[in-house]
Amino acid sequence: MNSETLIVNEEDAGQRIDKYVSDRLTDLSRTHVQEMIKTGAITVDDRTVKPNYKLSEGEAIHIRIPEPEPVDIQPEAIPLDILYEDEDVIVINKPRGMVVHPAPGHTTGTLVNALLAHCRDLSGINGVLRPGIVHRIDKDTSGVLVCAKNDFAHRALAEQLKAKTTHRIYKAIAHGFFEHDQGTIDAPIGRDENDRKKMAVTRHHSKEAITHFTVLERFEKYTYVACRLETGRTHQIRVHLAYIGHPVAGDPKYGPRKTLDINGQALHAAELGFYHPSTKAFMRFTAPLPQDMARLLDQLRGQSPTSLV
Repeated sequence: MNSETLIVNEEDAGQRIDKYVSDRLTDLSRTHVQEMIKTGAITVDDRTVKPNYKLSEGEAIHIRIPEPEPVDIQPEAIPLDILYEDEDVIVINKPRGMVVHPAPGHTTGTLVNALLAHCRDLSGINGVLRPGIVHRIDKDTSGVLVCAKNDFAHRALAEQLKAKTTHRIYKAIAHGFFEHDQGTIDAPIGRDENDRKKMAVTRHHSKEAITHFTVLERFEKYTYVACRLETGRTHQIRVHLAYIGHPVAGDPKYGPRKTLDINGQALHAAELGFYHPSTKAFMRFTAPLPQDMARLLDQLRGQSPTSLV
């Protein structure tokens, strides 16, 4: 059983304990936290409290997190679009609609299920549910993803992500007409306080998030952009583009209901570059736009004049 202790500071005094804990342990939903409080798995200064208990400065919250139930993740012979593979890494062009790793509600048909059938070995740093997974892209985002086939490669790739030396370019069709050809969105991202299933630009319990964008083509009501990630927060491009008033077309979480006809957001991880863990050579991989995004661009080009930058 894992345990963690949180000390309440002056800024957070007066908050409900269920909200306070769920804001910090983002893998736990507020409902789950409430159940843990009721069963005594979460205590304040070694005493049990109710989920609506208001915290005071200096109090120590002790959290006992039970070990997850063992899950048997089965290999599945799912076709993979492999861009590159050697003894250390495998680079995949993930299709839209595929979940990267098993999670509640998605225990089959994931990239991990497919990798387990294809590879004899995957790194074990992220545990049995996420073998080989160094970074993720959303279910309804397509594109390039690198996975580690051993722990040495996993650590090397993770260090590059942390040091911001990887090269990651996404292409998106966004709502609205971008006035500037290029720009940088430097806005911290954290859990949305009103909807825990969403992320948001916020100064409260957030992390640095930086996205650089370049306009590729402009249309009457949409803009085709390339986004370079400097950081890699959950839903970063989707949140940042929505924050500046240009949500990704087809995004059901951060965009408007009326949008382009596409099954999922029009967002594609087009380029990925990294230093090979063993050879140290810089490697760059590209994946072509999925057919539905390419089709949408052709339709937009036929509706109005475009300007290439």
